[in-house]
Amino acid sequence: MAGAGGGCAQPYIFFRGRCEEATAFYRERLDADVLMLMRCSDAPDMPSGEKLVGMADRVMHACLKMNGGNVMMSDGMQRGSAELESVSLSLALPDEGAARRYFDALARDCEVRMPVGRTFFSPCFGAVKDKFGLGWMVIVEPDEMVA
Repeated sequence: MAGAGGGCAQPYIFFRGRCEEATAFYRERLDADVLMLMRCSDAPDMPSGEKLVGMADRVMHACLKMNGGNVMMSDGMQRGSAELESVSLSLALPDEGAARRYFDALARDCEVRMPVGRTFFSPCFGAVKDKFGLGWMVIVEPDEMVA
């Protein structure tokens, strides 16, 4: 509905059984706050029997606050790889010190796609693929670029 207003788009990421691990990772590396974490066993109408086997402790829904924005997460019901290759989240940070701190935290034991540094569009930008396959772009948005 065009012009409905009042809401904002929030990413919702399915970690295929690794949501609790991802939650701990982002808490440590990005100082994320867990606003909510609900397990499948918390649902009052969760099916019993064979459908529930192995699902009770899985994360049905979580919400993390990262750098002022919320990211929704879940283990999801699917199996197999998470296939997050075509997704990146962007962290817009106030200064180079903060950008480098978050970049270094994300890059530790992960894949650096573009080292952090000055670019033609930002005084400080870098890109990382984390251990879950999720891309991260760390950027200081320029007031104005001075050559």
